[in-house]
Amino acid sequence: MPLPKINSSEEAIKLEDQHGAHNYHPLPAVLSRGEGVHVWDVEGKKYYDFLSAYSAVNQGHCHPKIVGAMHEQASKLALTSRAFHNDVLGAYEKYATEYFGFDKLLPMNTGAEAVETAIKIARKWAYERKGVKETEAEIVVCANNFHGRTTTVISFSNDEDARRNFGPYTPGFTKIPYNDLDALDAALEKNPNVAGFLVEPIQGEAGVFTPADDYMMRAKEICNKHNVLFMADEIQTGIARTGGLLAVCGHCTCEGHCERQETYSKPDILILGKALSGGNYPVSAVLADNEVMDVIQPGQHGSTFGGNPVAAAVAVAALDVVKDEHLIQNARRLGKLFRRLMDDYIRDSNIVSLVRGRGLLNAIVINDSEESSTAWDICMALKENGLLAKPTHGNIIRFAPPLVMNEEQLRDCVDIITSTLKQFEK
Repeated sequence: MPLPKINSSEEAIKLEDQHGAHNYHPLPAVLSRGEGVHVWDVEGKKYYDFLSAYSAVNQGHCHPKIVGAMHEQASKLALTSRAFHNDVLGAYEKYATEYFGFDKLLPMNTGAEAVETAIKIARKWAYERKGVKETEAEIVVCANNFHGRTTTVISFSNDEDARRNFGPYTPGFTKIPYNDLDALDAALEKNPNVAGFLVEPIQGEAGVFTPADDYMMRAKEICNKHNVLFMADEIQTGIARTGGLLAVCGHCTCEGHCERQETYSKPDILILGKALSGGNYPVSAVLADNEVMDVIQPGQHGSTFGGNPVAAAVAVAALDVVKDEHLIQNARRLGKLFRRLMDDYIRDSNIVSLVRGRGLLNAIVINDSEESSTAWDICMALKENGLLAKPTHGNIIRFAPPLVMNEEQLRDCVDIITSTLKQFEK
């Protein structure tokens, strides 16, 4: 039976409301097509996409190289499971480990799965390499983190919407303030059973909260001092989004492989997802060197779809696009321009208090309470004016366009944003 034709946005929203779980509160835009930095709704209205599927679509919508790789592989062999080898996975693992500078890659499908995988690896490493007594390993995390919504992850979340009535919660986590090196040092000094420090280089869901420039580097040094694994969740921040191959690169000026930079704080465990496929397919990965990854043996972790041939082919194409189209450099250059132009507006604004971010992951803070509807209302007005964005934490609006955007398009978007904000000036 073919899917029924959707004739209007109203009809599509009604169908979702009647037949789907109400686990999201989307902006009322029903999208049916995308290309590059633009998307179109059912009625044919064109928008700038300023969310990029939470930074999954860094390479732009429907990039022909990525779509071509997906189509070509899917027409030959889509899935074998890991019961057998396939002729794409090993080549992808070699490419990706060399690309990011690690010995081994463990392929998964979603970001939350990758985080869960990293936690399992860190715990097993603690028991088998560090000498922690089994079941006593701790993972140190940061307040206001977002690492997914699985039962384990919400156990150490501050988000009561994600936590409430989903207990009992998983033990084994210690929470400290973000961007607080003294708190990290004290937590690791106090507890010799800490296996790893799990951290986002920039807290995206918390409102693009950007730490001190040396936070990642010094956190890694503290982890090294205490023999604790430094675990970087780069699912949203990685793969060129912040103007480096990874956000732990800091403010480097690399041409691609940022591990060669002095400012690079190489994680012991790197967690990737989202843009690893350019948003075209669920692909995630955990990378580590042999001393850490080799604790995983056959039967101890896996996924039917993890490392499937389509995922492998898509990921290689997506990483090729980042390198070939110089998306790292573009994100860095346009991000600086975006923040400068927004600062020019904010100087005389009473509706926006600041802009913050790195590369093309940015946010503006609306001069209103988190409980107010102002940020939502602004996003609704932006939608009417041809730009899609979404609030986070009530009074913050995140801006993350595809990294294939050019300067002319960015300036057009800033004009849309500032003219819309002026409608809300008090």
